[in-house]
Amino acid sequence: MSARPRFAARAVLFDLDGTLLDTITDLADAANLTLAELGRPLRSQDEIHSFVGKGIPNLVRRCMTEGTQASDAEIDVAIGVFRRHYAVVNGARTRIYPGITDTLDAMRALGLKLAVVTNKAEAFSLPLLERMGIAHHFDTVISGDTLDVKKPDPAVVRLACERLGVATADALMIGDSANDALAAQAAGMPVLLVTYGYSEGVPVDTIECDGLLSIATEALQYIATA
Repeated sequence: MSARPRFAARAVLFDLDGTLLDTITDLADAANLTLAELGRPLRSQDEIHSFVGKGIPNLVRRCMTEGTQASDAEIDVAIGVFRRHYAVVNGARTRIYPGITDTLDAMRALGLKLAVVTNKAEAFSLPLLERMGIAHHFDTVISGDTLDVKKPDPAVVRLACERLGVATADALMIGDSANDALAAQAAGMPVLLVTYGYSEGVPVDTIECDGLLSIATEALQYIATA
């Protein structure tokens, strides 16, 4: 078995949904409230789970079009309806994944700078972090509408590093999907993926990365300390 790599990171960037927080129940609730309001068949939570990763417009589009049809105009209406429902349920049944709080505390104790880089829109990401009581851990949050691109575009992780005052090579990304891996790798940054998150139906162990985490605290074993 090969030795675990260790990275001299000065900062750690976290994905949000499926990495820090288990948000699927709230997302599924909002999606099915939307579909019901529009007279569309409801989706199972497992289906919706596989749609999560590239932001709300993509989630809604897939809810509206997988195995059926919807026009662009109908999808645009559905996105607005979803945002209205999600604003109400955002955080209601979300939970913090095991090990996250301990990991954030330990990284802070090591003097690491921390950021969230998510494809979730700022109107939902910032209130969710506050509601779950973990917002204070992070020096900055890059949301899905901070720039005009989202992960897997590396511009969002580069912006996070710029705000933190670190080079991309001195940061480590922790996520749950190919969106996170591709963004980090294109920016020249190592990336760890959690095995418990949302990977758009793709087996996470088939995604190229620098290590897999069954619980967040295992990330500490990849960080070189002085």
